[in-house]
Amino acid sequence: MAVLAAEHISKTFGSEAGAAVGVQAVRDVAFTVDQGTFLAITGSSGSGKSTVLHMLGGITRPSSGRVVLEGVDLAGLDDEQLALLRRRRIGFVFQRYNLLPELSLAENVALPLELDGKPRAFCREAAMAALEQVGMDHRADHRPDSVSGGEQQRAAIARALVTKPAILLADEPTGALDSANSKNVIELLSKLVLDDHQTVVLVTHDPTVADAATRVIQMRDGQIANDTALPRTTGVAE
Repeated sequence: MAVLAAEHISKTFGSEAGAAVGVQAVRDVAFTVDQGTFLAITGSSGSGKSTVLHMLGGITRPSSGRVVLEGVDLAGLDDEQLALLRRRRIGFVFQRYNLLPELSLAENVALPLELDGKPRAFCREAAMAALEQVGMDHRADHRPDSVSGGEQQRAAIARALVTKPAILLADEPTGALDSANSKNVIELLSKLVLDDHQTVVLVTHDPTVADAATRVIQMRDGQIANDTALPRTTGVAE
C-alpha cells in the first residue's frame, strides 16, 4: 500500500517573487512509496534531491503537481493544518541534529508530544520507549553536549519516531558523522524498516549509504534518472 505519492511535482524558485526567469529545481517527478520501504534519493549537488524531500515533507510546496500522504493531498491544507500533519505524521531527521542544548535527550524527544498537548507523564513514557528503540535509553537524562555526535543523531531519530509517524524523512543524516557512526545510524534505520515496518525516505550523496536501502532513486538535473529496487534489506555495505 502506498503511504506517499509524488504526483508529477515540479518546483521553480524565483518566479513567485516576480523574477523575470525562475530557476527550475525539480521537473515532473513522479513516484510512490509503499509502507516498509527504505528509499534512498541520490544525486550530485544541485540535482534536486533535497528539494524533492522538502516537498514530500510539506516544508516546500510544489509549483505544480501534488504530494499525497496517507490519502491526504498536502496542497489542500492551509499552513496550520500542514504544520499539524508534519508534527503528527512525518518524522524528520536532519544532518545537524537540531537538539535543544538546554534540554535532556528525553526532554528533546518528548517535545513533539508536548507541543501536541499530551500529558507530561505520557510524553516521558513515550520518549523513553523511543530512546530504547534506538538504544539510547541509558542516556535519557544526559544533555546533547555530553554525548557523541552519533548518539545525538540516534536521539534525533528517536524524536522523529516518538509520534509513530507514517514516514521518516532523513536529509543527509550521516553527513556530520564519521564512518563508524555513519554505519551505526544507517544500520539503525535499516533495522527500523525490517523489524518495525517503518517507511524511510533518505537523501544522500554517499553511495555506501544508498546501498543499504531497498530502493534507490537517482536524480539528475531535477528529474529522475534511475529508479532501482535493491536486494539488500539490512545493513551497510562493508
